[in-house]
Parts: sequence; C-alpha cells; structure tokens
Amino acid sequence: MYEYNSNNSMVMDWNDTLENDGQEFILLEEGDYNFTVTGFERGRFPGSAKIPACNKAALTLSVDTPDGTATVKFDLILYRSLEWRISSFFRCIGQKKHGERLVMDWNKVPGSKGRARFKPRSYTDKNGEERQANDVDRFYDYDPAFFPEEQSWVKEAEKAEPTSWVQGKF
Repeated sequence: MYEYNSNNSMVMDWNDTLENDGQEFILLEEGDYNFTVTGFERGRFPGSAKIPACNKAALTLSVDTPDGTATVKFDLILYRSLEWRISSFFRCIGQKKHGERLVMDWNKVPGSKGRARFKPRSYTDKNGEERQANDVDRFYDYDPAFFPEEQSWVKEAEKAEPTSWVQGKF
C-alpha cells in the first residue's frame, strides 16, 4: 500500500478559490547577500562519472532583496571529496569554527542564517532554451556583524556555561 505524509491544510478541493499567484522569479546580480535557510530535505544523489550514488542535502535559501525574495536551491553532496563545501556551509551558518571537528546537526539547519556570494548560472532547459538560475559561488564564515538583530543571542550563547552532558555517556 502506498503511504505518504500529507498536510491536510494544503489539500485543495476541486472547487476551491484560488488566491496565490505565486512569486516572480528574481535573478540575483552577482554579489554578497545574507540568506536564511528555508528548506531542507534529505535525498539521494544518483551518481555521476566522478561520484557514486550517495546522500545529499537539498537546501533552499531565501535572499531578501528590494524586488522581493529570491529563492536559491542547491545540493550538498555528502561525499568526502566535497567535505570542504559542507564544512564551509556549516561555518557559514555558525555551527562550526574553522579547524574544528563537527558532527553535522541537520535539525538546526532550517532557519539558520548566513552570508554567501551568489552569481547567476546559465543552463539549457529540457526544451533547449537558455535559462539562468541563482547559484551559490561560495559561503563566508559566520560573522555576527552581518546579523545585528541576532548579535545579542550569539553573545549570550557564547557566555553560556558548558554543560556536563556528553553524547553517548549516560
């Protein structure tokens, strides 16, 4: 039997009223922008000539601009030769410091904020038309100066006393 998770508030009836026209696509000019992680899904990378099939994190980033909110979708492929990019992402959202080891906490990723360089990427769609999409060029290490509304939270977290809890010890 086919089972799925559904959100009943999202289900539409045949004669429901339509109100949401959706959002226009916003192409970011190349540059540095703050973002918020608004989506995270666990998935599988099907494999390629250089990388075997493996896990991937499908992330959605939202960038607020004067023209509206730009949406950027990208994958972090969980493969050792790409570990530097995953590490860069976790440093960007403040979960990791440069040079330290980290067990990835994906539950804290949604809602995280960071700063990255974005640039347009050109591609050919399935109809042979040239298109452009927003792409992440690089992530910057977390800097609270870019998030003034969160500085007090970060400072309080840094002052907090470490707990005696150790993962795996009871």
